[in-house]
Amino acid sequence: MASKLSSIGKILLRRRALDCSGEETRFARCLSTLDLIALGVGSTLGAGVYVLAGEVAREKAGPAIVLCFLIAALSSMLAGLCYAEFGARVPKTGSAYLYSYVTVGEIWAFITGWNLILSYVIGTASVARAWSSTFDNLVEQKISGFFKASMAMKVPGQVLAEYPDLFALILILLLTGLLAFGVNESALVNKIFTGINLVVLGFVIISGFVKGDSANWHLKKEDYTHFINQSNGSRPFKVEEEFGVGGFSPFGLTGILSGAATCFYAFVGFDCIATTSEEAKNPMRSIPIGIVASLLICFFAYFGVSASLTLMMPYYQLNVQSPLPEAFTYVGWAPARYIVAVGSLCALSTSLLGSMFPMPRVIYAMAEDGLLFRVLSRMNSRTKTPLMATIVSGIVASLMAFLFDLAALVDLMSIGTLLAYSLVAICVLILRYQPGSLSSSSQTEKLVELVEGEKVAVSGGDSGDEYGMETEERPLREAFTVKLLFCPSGKTPTQTSGTIVYATTAIISTLMVVLCIILANCLSELLSGNAAVVVPCVILTLLCSVCVLIIWRQPESKEALTFKVPLLPWLPLFSVFVNIYLMMQLDMGTWCRFTVWMIIGFAIYFFYGVKNSSEAANRSPTRKYEPALQPKSPIYNSDSDVEGGSSP
Repeated sequence: MASKLSSIGKILLRRRALDCSGEETRFARCLSTLDLIALGVGSTLGAGVYVLAGEVAREKAGPAIVLCFLIAALSSMLAGLCYAEFGARVPKTGSAYLYSYVTVGEIWAFITGWNLILSYVIGTASVARAWSSTFDNLVEQKISGFFKASMAMKVPGQVLAEYPDLFALILILLLTGLLAFGVNESALVNKIFTGINLVVLGFVIISGFVKGDSANWHLKKEDYTHFINQSNGSRPFKVEEEFGVGGFSPFGLTGILSGAATCFYAFVGFDCIATTSEEAKNPMRSIPIGIVASLLICFFAYFGVSASLTLMMPYYQLNVQSPLPEAFTYVGWAPARYIVAVGSLCALSTSLLGSMFPMPRVIYAMAEDGLLFRVLSRMNSRTKTPLMATIVSGIVASLMAFLFDLAALVDLMSIGTLLAYSLVAICVLILRYQPGSLSSSSQTEKLVELVEGEKVAVSGGDSGDEYGMETEERPLREAFTVKLLFCPSGKTPTQTSGTIVYATTAIISTLMVVLCIILANCLSELLSGNAAVVVPCVILTLLCSVCVLIIWRQPESKEALTFKVPLLPWLPLFSVFVNIYLMMQLDMGTWCRFTVWMIIGFAIYFFYGVKNSSEAANRSPTRKYEPALQPKSPIYNSDSDVEGGSSP
């Protein structure tokens, strides 16, 4: 029984060792660093910048919304840095799915990829409906009025939409055709729309600072009272709800943190850059730069728009649905609403493209590995795009936009995205403490090869790191002792130290989940000092601190990378904590829908993926050794492959 469970565990946790020696990518390498930055900015800086700032400022933070975006940007940057390091490590298509596959195993990779697909499908459908709705508002609801009158779908349960959105369906199918036609053409369209969007946002920011009044950041109760009295007494006084205490931060620290949690989702989208590894001209340089630069540009855009908006108009007068047109009307620039509408449509277009672009690439990567149906990995030899995955994903997303009410499904996007962020951070943490390398053969196979516990030197090129000298001084295998938890035997990672980090990371992740469940559901009791909540939180925090200390004490790999996450292990672990906390704040209905989606996914994986996985076919019982976390296998081999034989 024990051996059977062990074999099942090995199957579920088998890791992918990518070997691309002598194999050129099937994709077209045509994307520059500017293309990647435009893709990240376009995907992240969607229509939310035109709506979200007004909603958060009005209901949660007031003028302190600028601090909300600052906190949210810093939190998102943690995930962005982890993606950037993996982009420097793994020049292969697949994003968080592939990163999980090479580090923590097949089952986690499937869960990540399956939920990323869900996120992209729902994101595409919801943005398409938002585009349709925005355009409908510009033509005074004539489109929706026609469909409601002639094709209304009155079905109980709020599953289907009020009317079939033909406009959204056509829009998605058009963009599906564009993506199937070629990545170069898609990137050009994205750059044009992103450029227009940034010009409009620049106009909004400059206008806000020109027409704004700094007194709107220092409002007093008398200002609110005067506003209510001017509205002919038709509105009741809601001082605490609408005004707070006035000033720069009318709703206090609680409002800022609540607003920051909402603003965090405004930075979701940069991960689409990580799916372009095989289409970027120089992925190991372009992807880290693209991710960091796009997040910085988005932060300055959000910061500038929210500052100018709250300077132009008192926060309690903001219109939640269309804050910018109302703000321009307030300062006497009503025609500017048409400029804002153009920017909004361009932002929605780039956001839609940003949702559709990575979706077929994740499906392609999973299908190529055999975890999804292999027919989905077919490529178009002329355009070098994943044709079948693009068409299938486009049809599914267009049908969802055409028929379904997506309001109840939007939170499912958050689970997929946050789970991917968490796993990427965990993978970065684990890999940085493993022996060997995942970056290139010249850095990997030079080191040592473990054959039945013996150390055998292998020739190779220059490493560029300090690892090779130290490996000659001591074996990479050593017996585990408790002392090694806090006092490792050397400055170079061993299999034992790598296993310690792997196990400790699993433990601290579990502790964080329990802690975040308590914080998400019992925060008021914690703040009031309830011992039944305080004591478990203190114990869990202490245990997490011990785990952090154990990881921190382990020797870190000296592998040379084009980009590395700083301040290990603190930054990745803090990123994981933020992501898990946000996941635990989602309601029970979202988790129930997530469970249904996972049941469907596991049915595909266990009845198809397990048997058809490429790793299952590649596994041979005659291998000399089975490396944990692939410490000696390169993630890819370049032309400078070692001459001494690099694989057993």
